[in-house]
Amino acid sequence: MLTLSPVVTQVLQVATIVLASPGITGVMAQVEARMQGRRGPRILQPYFDLAKLFRKEALMPAGVGPFFLLAPVLAFACYLTVPLLIPVLTTYALPLGDMGDILGGGIILAFASFVVAVAAGETGDPYAQLGASRAKTFGAITEPVVLLVVFTVSLLTATDLPYVLAATVTSGPAQIVRPAHLLASAALFMVILFETGRIPIETHSGTIELGMIEEGRSFEHSGPYLALLKWGSSAKQLIFFTIFLNVFVAPWGLASTHSLGRVLLAIVALLAKAIVLGVVVTVIDNTFAKLRLFRITEFVSAAFLLAVLAIFTLYLGGG
Repeated sequence: MLTLSPVVTQVLQVATIVLASPGITGVMAQVEARMQGRRGPRILQPYFDLAKLFRKEALMPAGVGPFFLLAPVLAFACYLTVPLLIPVLTTYALPLGDMGDILGGGIILAFASFVVAVAAGETGDPYAQLGASRAKTFGAITEPVVLLVVFTVSLLTATDLPYVLAATVTSGPAQIVRPAHLLASAALFMVILFETGRIPIETHSGTIELGMIEEGRSFEHSGPYLALLKWGSSAKQLIFFTIFLNVFVAPWGLASTHSLGRVLLAIVALLAKAIVLGVVVTVIDNTFAKLRLFRITEFVSAAFLLAVLAIFTLYLGGG
């Protein structure tokens, strides 16, 4: 039986996230269109859009520095780094899997958001600055939620390594229904809804000023740099899906050996689970009305409260 070296498997982890993420976005766009009674774009349309943007000329607003063009590259590099730290395809840690934990992955994702926000602020464009300002304002609440979720994970497993948590969840059904685990998973799911621009946060597919957060930050980028931002946004969505599925909720289907067949099955399992989660998110997105801007803080505060309750249940009720 053909086996893969750990290095090749690690490359496959990164390639799976990067190459499959636009397809997951395309599936979600197709489901959304069908729910709204439209024909909608093709599932592969995000790939065609990226190819078209990479062929276009890149323009810079007057007065910006080189960091404006460097930011999309840095952000995309961050999204390439996180799959090295989390169980994308395997149950065992790969060569670079122990160089960071869940907290480290969260810091890398936060840094990617930071550099994009700085680049948006540098343009002087009011819409780009508005999107960056809103993203960091609400992110000031969601980032502590991630920290509390990581803290809950550490209390459950005595470590914050994602591979250990996934092994803990698969050790028995009682682990999944633990109150602390359910509360932390719910808090993380609400963070995913915020980070991916879904209900009840914003209009993720438009440029309406009142709902412009994620779309606003990339307003002044064009050409290959806009392609990197859009591609990175899809990759970030699949990274959050992978963390939620392979660490917290459904860490099954991962390869336990270096066998090529097992790794290929793990890729199929991840994509299947991500599509199911994407459909669930899309259904939620199209079932509820969008929140007004001043109500978004209440939504992210509710996620923060769930994370706090997860910790209290461990200390007071056994969790």
